[in-house]
Amino acid sequence: METWLNPIELEGELVKLIPMEASHKPDLLAAAADGKLWELWYTSVPSSETIDTYISNALEDRENGLALPFVIIDKKTKSVVGSTRYCSVDASNRRVEIGYTWYAQSTQRTGINTECKYLLLKHAFEDRSAIAVEFKTNFHNFPSRNAILRLGAKQDGIIRNHRIDQQGNIRDTVIFSILENEWPTVKTSIHFKMKRTY
Repeated sequence: METWLNPIELEGELVKLIPMEASHKPDLLAAAADGKLWELWYTSVPSSETIDTYISNALEDRENGLALPFVIIDKKTKSVVGSTRYCSVDASNRRVEIGYTWYAQSTQRTGINTECKYLLLKHAFEDRSAIAVEFKTNFHNFPSRNAILRLGAKQDGIIRNHRIDQQGNIRDTVIFSILENEWPTVKTSIHFKMKRTY
């Protein structure tokens, strides 16, 4: 099905993002096991119990034009080190969210996240003419909130009592965005950060 966002590979110096497939199950589990990421209560990382649902939901959303999930490959090790996706696709308004992002613990703070976000933002703004890219995270996920701010996104607000998680906790969701007119400056800033990593 032809949609606003079609499966594509995105590649940088450090990482390659390739469309998620069911065959990535063992690689995603291995990446999540690096740091037992499923134990983080404020985020959603697949475990051996949830991986099948996690992948099938991602692929179903892709089929319906609502998401475009990727696995993240570390080019140095040629291994899967996490996952991210375009989601909440609003094609008629050319808006999209970047979310469901997580990385193996050993690759955190290595520059991989910055480059992944750069590749996704560049494709959204420059190839798909997005007018805005959103980010959402749990109020208590301070590492994620800080990483989003470091990219150059601005906080739009907090949706209080937004969701009830699997443990029954009520989640407040913090929303950030980057607008199309802000992208040139954000791009310059991210380029500067990436140069210091390479």
